[in-house]
Amino acid sequence: MIVLDASVAIALLDRADAHHEASVTLLRDHLGDRLAISTLTLAEVLVRPARVGDADRVESGLRALGVSTLPLAAHDALALARTRAATGLRMPDAVVVHTAQAADAAIATADRTLADAARRRGLAVLEA
Repeated sequence: MIVLDASVAIALLDRADAHHEASVTLLRDHLGDRLAISTLTLAEVLVRPARVGDADRVESGLRALGVSTLPLAAHDALALARTRAATGLRMPDAVVVHTAQAADAAIATADRTLADAARRRGLAVLEA
């Protein structure tokens, strides 16, 4: 399984994004792998489209790519707090790390800070 960071999820659907080609290539290189995104990361991805009335289309686009949503639950709070405290990442990025750890998954990201922190936690990272 591969957990998508917002940077990759956004770039996959936006041809003007600086990371679009790298994100598409990453996805092509991992055809057959299960793709997932945390609920919080999905919300982060949908903020800009929601401002312009395009959130439904963007969410449908991710679903069409086979991206499933991994929910967060109350019991994740302590582990999330510990992940954020240990890594110094912003909460949205800490959620990506926590989600990947909980699912025994790799992370796909275009964010070097997130990639470095994830590697320090023993996670496989696919950089776009």
